[in-house]
Amino acid sequence: MKVLLGMGGSPDGFDALEETLARARQAGDDLTVAVLDTSEDHDPDEVSSSIRDRLDDAGVEAEVTHLSGHPGSQLSQYAEREGFDRIVIGGGQRSPMGKIELGEVAEFVLLNADTTVTLVR
Repeated sequence: MKVLLGMGGSPDGFDALEETLARARQAGDDLTVAVLDTSEDHDPDEVSSSIRDRLDDAGVEAEVTHLSGHPGSQLSQYAEREGFDRIVIGGGQRSPMGKIELGEVAEFVLLNADTTVTLVR
């Protein structure tokens, strides 16, 4: 399966990376990690370096690419343009009432992507 993981450097993104790496090892997925410009808090080059370290530790080959612009639309468009089977994103926190609260990027991708989306919480 051709899988695209979108992440911007948050802990949720790295949780999604760990789960995606575990699946890629088991299923032999073709993995690409897209580093998204989601905030000024995370330097994309540092995020890419951390991703590559985790890929090396896991023994998984994957392409790491940067996407600029609106993160949700860029991720959705890239997945469609490149023919990915699945988009994986991290996110989603529980509110005090028990409902899932999504961040802007996760909500955009879930609502607008034509590609199947997996949300890792």
